[in-house]
Amino acid sequence: ERTWSKISVAWGIQGGTHAILATHESCLTGTATTTDMSDEEYYEEEEVSNTSKKGDGNFLKARQEAKKGELDEQLREYINEWRKQRAKEEEELKRLKEKQAKRKEIRAEQEKKLAQQKKEEEERLRKEEAEKKAKEAEEKRKRLEEAEKKRQAMMQAQKEKQQAGGPGKGGQKKTDGGMSNVQDARREMTKTKEQLEEEKKISLSIRIKPLELDGMDTDTLKSKANELWETIVRLETEKYDLEERQRRQDYDLKELKERQRQQNKQKAIKLGLDPEALTGKYPPKIRMYSKYERRTDTRTYEDRRKLYEGGWEILYCEILEKDWKEKFEDWNKKSRAKLPKWFGERPGKKPGDPESPDDEDEGPAEAPPEEEEEEEEEEEDEEEEEEEEEE
Repeated sequence: ERTWSKISVAWGIQGGTHAILATHESCLTGTATTTDMSDEEYYEEEEVSNTSKKGDGNFLKARQEAKKGELDEQLREYINEWRKQRAKEEEELKRLKEKQAKRKEIRAEQEKKLAQQKKEEEERLRKEEAEKKAKEAEEKRKRLEEAEKKRQAMMQAQKEKQQAGGPGKGGQKKTDGGMSNVQDARREMTKTKEQLEEEKKISLSIRIKPLELDGMDTDTLKSKANELWETIVRLETEKYDLEERQRRQDYDLKELKERQRQQNKQKAIKLGLDPEALTGKYPPKIRMYSKYERRTDTRTYEDRRKLYEGGWEILYCEILEKDWKEKFEDWNKKSRAKLPKWFGERPGKKPGDPESPDDEDEGPAEAPPEEEEEEEEEEEDEEEEEEEEEE
């Protein structure tokens, strides 16, 4: 009740009902003024409070319904506004999707056009390249045909000349053509496989002519067969000559390689290297004198081999022998000191040996050492006696 009374007081303030506010304030604060009033006044006041309470309840209900209506109306407005906004967004999204679809169609058309242009450009370049290659091949074929015709004419002229010159001149021709064979072989080796195949096709197209057998009688066919037989014999002869020429060229190359190998061997020996050092695929390594000295080793291969086969020991023995001889010579140059006599005899002298003339010459000279020895012995005896007395 107090809670609702507070709410009614607040609403009374908003609605301007100051009387109801005053009444409820007196009820809430608990200011009991009825103690001083009479019974009639009390009953009147109670009736007034009851009527005010009923009025407050009706007012609250009306106020709540009004508030609820306002809230519903506001909510309805919010919903309508949201629907309008949503409709606008959907329209915008639809418009953007239509725009995106149109742009995709335009882009697809542009890409299709570009692909078509690129394809046409590639086709045009391919066609131009093919035409250029065909033109170059035709020019090359014509050039090779002319070269083949010239070669055939030259070979025919050489054969006629050899047949007219006889066997002696032919042998001289072969001996003169040794270096030319090597040059021709080198020229043939520089050509690629495709060039050789193309030259072969052109040469065969020139040499092998198509047969026209239509309209030929028996005699013509026989003559044609004889001509083909002669061509086969001639080609077999040329084949044999070419095989022999190739065999001779292989022998020449092998001989040249062996000569080069021998020259490299001699060069390596002169440089002090292993004989096989310059015959390999790679040049030899620079040999240093030692890992402590940055200079090249000038010793020959034989010197190094003797060094590893015990040459150092021999050198060391020679050095020792030389030092021993030098020291022995110095020793012989020194004056010899003779040992002093002991009781009139030289140490090491055997009984029965004759006295040497040196002993006779140096007899009186040996006395002082004996006397010195006796004096030393006497001094030692005196020192020993003094030590015994002290003990």
